[in-house]
Amino acid sequence: MTAASELVERVRSAVNPERLLRTAFALMEVHSPTCSAGPAADRLEEVLKADGFEVERPEAGAPQSKALACRWSTGKPGRTLQFNGHLDTVHLPFVPPRVEDGILHGTGASDMKGGIAASIEAMRVVRDLGLISGGGLLLTAHDFHEAPWGDGRQVDRLIEAGYFGDAVLLPEYLCDRLPVVGRGLAVLTVEITRTGQPVHEVMGGIEQPNVIFAGADLVRRMQALDQRLLSTADPAAGRASCFVGKVASGEIYNQSPTRFELSGTRRWLPGTNPTEVEQEFRTMLSDVAAASGTRVDGIFQLIRDAFRLPETHPILDAFQAATIAVTGRPLPTGPKPFVDDGNTFCALASIPAITHGPNATGAHTVNEQVPVDELVRVAQVYALTAAGFCG
Repeated sequence: MTAASELVERVRSAVNPERLLRTAFALMEVHSPTCSAGPAADRLEEVLKADGFEVERPEAGAPQSKALACRWSTGKPGRTLQFNGHLDTVHLPFVPPRVEDGILHGTGASDMKGGIAASIEAMRVVRDLGLISGGGLLLTAHDFHEAPWGDGRQVDRLIEAGYFGDAVLLPEYLCDRLPVVGRGLAVLTVEITRTGQPVHEVMGGIEQPNVIFAGADLVRRMQALDQRLLSTADPAAGRASCFVGKVASGEIYNQSPTRFELSGTRRWLPGTNPTEVEQEFRTMLSDVAAASGTRVDGIFQLIRDAFRLPETHPILDAFQAATIAVTGRPLPTGPKPFVDDGNTFCALASIPAITHGPNATGAHTVNEQVPVDELVRVAQVYALTAAGFCG
């Protein structure tokens, strides 16, 4: 047996599925919708301290829901590999954790307390087996991830306060590719209003500025923008887009309403300035207001910027080597279809961040589920990545 294969077998033997599941259950038992994940961080602190790790609780812009940082170092020079995850869950009814037929079910199983538990198991294995001779590990966990309730503030503040490594792994539910590029995202919310009260169509309604016509004009302009953005397609990332997902107005067929509401998204490619994207949006709203005689107010909620990983970097080599060791084949490179905290690490701090987690399903639903074997696989890949990256 070669040294490399011996290392893989040691890691396989050291990853403990029962211990991993206990950690997942401990986190998932605490309901933690976005902006209320402080108690889940408290529980995580208890788990880590019981394992002998040192824990810090930076406020990171939210004293009512402090983040968590856990450092483990060899005390020798070397790179630091960071595991980062969010403890908040979307605002849906809580489903307690359970395991059936080797599948972990419950709120946070997929997104992403199961993945965080796998990261913690990897930390235990790296420490207990002495897999790295230099550098160390950093685990960060936080709130305020899920939009539109959260604004990503804690990741930004953690980075500003120096809580970052030389590279980051994020155990979100993407496992079929190595995502090397991703689009930026803003959530668009628009309200079109007119003065006065709702009024019957034939009692003066047709004389009022029509908020629905103004809304239709805005939808047409957004559709035209989306068509223009077709020409900006990136071979790897796909295309920029302007999308309308919801419109609402009116109470009855022959009443002139006073309010029209719209919500959607705007996505852009790496190399695009988000400030310019927002200004484009603002100009569109101003043009609609001027043409219709209505008031048009909009919110451009920046969720994450676009990113592109470097073509070559030690974290890419270490991650692919670990993936091959565990699964027998490398992952193809490709785009990241959604946005996550990895976008922020890449765009805000130029820190390469790889999103890779279990083959899980049901994210953002009440039917989250993930095979326990997938959590074990992630823990093995993370531990071996650390061994190849840190030194």
